[in-house]
Amino acid sequence: MNEFLKVKGRIFDIQRYSIHDGPGIRTIVFLKGCALKCKWCCNPESQSYDIENMQVKGKNKIIGKDVTVEEVMHEVMKDAPYYNRSGGGLTLSGGECLLQPDFAIALLMAAKEKGIHTAIESTAIVDYEIIERFFPYLDLFLMDIKHLDTVKHKQFTNQPNERILTNAMKIAMSGQHLIIRVPVVPTFNDTPKEIRAIAEYAKVLPGVEELHLLPYHRLGSDKYVGLSREYELKNLKPPNNEWMQLLKEEALKTGLRVQIGG
Repeated sequence: MNEFLKVKGRIFDIQRYSIHDGPGIRTIVFLKGCALKCKWCCNPESQSYDIENMQVKGKNKIIGKDVTVEEVMHEVMKDAPYYNRSGGGLTLSGGECLLQPDFAIALLMAAKEKGIHTAIESTAIVDYEIIERFFPYLDLFLMDIKHLDTVKHKQFTNQPNERILTNAMKIAMSGQHLIIRVPVVPTFNDTPKEIRAIAEYAKVLPGVEELHLLPYHRLGSDKYVGLSREYELKNLKPPNNEWMQLLKEEALKTGLRVQIGG
């Protein structure tokens, strides 16, 4: 048996039949642990690497499980016919999969051995030397760029953005297939000026042709209650369709292909 199948990591969910986070029908593996603490995060149970207890519909649920690559791939391969027909595959999300590099890379290796398309959804917050280890086994890098202003970025995510922006350029220059994604969050980055600035930055990244605008939603707000945490953005309203179209039109002025949703 290949040794990489024995590598262990910590996940909190596996979502099958997804049509987001990459092309076709996909299985998304959510890894535990994140370097950011985004105020709008819809998966707050992903932020800590620790195994946690969360109240779900009045019942206690254990969040976090240590698994091997082989165990995860057993679930992933159940939908191989759908990947083949739709051009789908495996996406690693989180949390931040780059924080468990040995496990994440082993998962990608196992998928590529089976001929499965691979993608990661990431903020590229770690050292570039870690990121480039992923490239031989990675077909698509979906990278969040949330804001160009480092002060505002830190205010809403608990981290500055200098490393993220530097890594975006390095990833693009490597020739890796890179799509930039922007979570559009009211009071944070939902003005035409802010979206245009991010789009213009994305446009100068070598090879980047596509930008996804992901409208803010409140679907994960109940999880904060289950974790006994405060949801700080409880008074925010999601942007309406008309506003998202206006932001899309602004981003399109850069010449990028732009879509709403990922």
